[in-house]
Amino acid sequence: MQGAERTRGSRADQADQRRAELLEAARRVVLERGISSTRVADIAKATNVSGGLIHYHFATKDDLITAMLRATIDGEVEKLKELVQSEGAAVERLDQVLRFYIPRSRTDQSWLLWIDAFAAGLREEVVRVNLQELETAWIGAVEQVIQAGVDSGEFTCDDPHGAAERLDGMLDGLIIRYTLHPSVLSQGRLLEHARIAAAREVGLPRTAFPAA
Repeated sequence: MQGAERTRGSRADQADQRRAELLEAARRVVLERGISSTRVADIAKATNVSGGLIHYHFATKDDLITAMLRATIDGEVEKLKELVQSEGAAVERLDQVLRFYIPRSRTDQSWLLWIDAFAAGLREEVVRVNLQELETAWIGAVEQVIQAGVDSGEFTCDDPHGAAERLDGMLDGLIIRYTLHPSVLSQGRLLEHARIAAAREVGLPRTAFPAA
């Protein structure tokens, strides 16, 4: 009996590993070709497996893309929760959330993926749903930090949710500009815009945030 259980466990582990490999391959192919242009055959070629094997784990391309986006979302949402619940002053936590949201570079794979997803989401509902979930999590994290600052007396803000929505919309636009137009906007200036806007939203001077 124990031997049979170990065998089943081993098979499940192998299946999980194969799924993880396929999701990583899907991510690489999507970054290269774009969500709308990616085919199951492209992912099969990238992993040197048959399309039939991919369909064994994921019934459709939408299922595969959804799983790939979900894996990315889950990791980012978990990190956001850690930042929101971390110790320290509210302004420090808000700054940490802002810095986490901003791309590490113009080749930041997560942001390249999401920028492509913005375009694909216009026509593909499955992508649109995943984007909305990530955006809701991000706005919720910013709202929580601002509300905590209001409750502790550190911030002055009558509408934490509205403030979070405004910061989200502003940053999305600036990040797209930063990514597409390297000579127009630097990462440092992008972060400075974020800190100035955040300071205004919570009733603090810009000097309350880090200088650099």
